[in-house]
Amino acid sequence: MAKYRLVILRHGEGAWNKENRFCSWVDQKLSSDGIKEARNSGKHLKALGFEFDLVFTSVLSRSIQTAWIILEEMGQEWVPIQSSWRLNERHYGALIGLNRAEMALNHGEEQVKLWRRSYDVTPPPITESHPYYEEIYNDRRYKCCDVSQDNLPKAESLKDVLDRLLPYWNEKIVPELKSGKMILISAHGNSSRALLKHLEG
Repeated sequence: MAKYRLVILRHGEGAWNKENRFCSWVDQKLSSDGIKEARNSGKHLKALGFEFDLVFTSVLSRSIQTAWIILEEMGQEWVPIQSSWRLNERHYGALIGLNRAEMALNHGEEQVKLWRRSYDVTPPPITESHPYYEEIYNDRRYKCCDVSQDNLPKAESLKDVLDRLLPYWNEKIVPELKSGKMILISAHGNSSRALLKHLEG
């Protein structure tokens, strides 16, 4: 039996995933396919005998909705959920909302690949003129973070994601794991990648 019991998963598909757009911190609900994916994950985890004690999500709806559906499928709706912006998807800055194919046309395939897949290259920051700036930074969920709104990121590399995630991992999640709890983290592609990089060295 493993010493610590942790399941990390990426949320189900959202509308912008289908459209190949950088979703990032724009809040999105799951698509109908995303709901099916979450249900299937819940069924699979139940069949494997998982019994969660605590769930961690980001503050984005697609992460929370995925956790809700999974717990419902497992008959474990009562399990406590804690949400933090520190588990959010990577902040893609000025690229938020753009289609990846259009980005490649405008900036070149290599540059887009560098922004998406390098460890410490940050895309251009979001500015107040960006069409989604107000939607993100006037959202009530970011008024109750453990940092001021002025200190929230305006763009992030994968390294930046790991840097903002690790304090939460070390202070909130690790003690629960060490106490013997079975933990589910319902997060995002890049926050999961950053955490896996840390865990696997």
